[in-house]
Amino acid sequence: MFVSLTSDKTQDEKNTLATKAVLLATFIALFFALTGQMILNFFGITIDTLRVAGGVLLFVVAFDMILAKVSRESITEKEIDKSMDRSDLWVFPIAIPLLIGPGTITTTIVLMVTAATFTHAILVIVAILLTYLTSWIMFHYSRRFYKLLGYTGMLVITRLMGLLLAAIAVNFIAVGIWNIYMSFQGTV
Repeated sequence: MFVSLTSDKTQDEKNTLATKAVLLATFIALFFALTGQMILNFFGITIDTLRVAGGVLLFVVAFDMILAKVSRESITEKEIDKSMDRSDLWVFPIAIPLLIGPGTITTTIVLMVTAATFTHAILVIVAILLTYLTSWIMFHYSRRFYKLLGYTGMLVITRLMGLLLAAIAVNFIAVGIWNIYMSFQGTV
């Protein structure tokens, strides 16, 4: 997606877009990592209901990845076409929703809220930073990766990542439903 969105840009323009998009996505992810519990409390949402909702959302994204389609959760084809003429391409659709969308925000909140120890929470923060560092590197060298892997290689990787994401989604849903069931068992 990044390669096609930046195909008419120079290498410097592409790198600037990548840097801005990754910084914005990192900031948003860290914001939700640090304030997620307060947001859940404010809206009266339990972590298990968020797990189930987020798991369903992640599964939709994973299914689209397995089919090698642009996720309906992220962005529509019409939005992609409109974004090509805009100067804030780095905000929408690159940073939001490609790098950080509802599925990523949900995953971030779930991982932080369920962190058993301070060390675990720090590891989640480090994972966020490493993820976006990897994204930045991939964006900066996206044309080289694309030339190396080709279209078919990119599809294979996308489908494999979709399968792994589907497994994570099923785990979120199963754990969430089980915990909701157990909490109702305790009240009956």
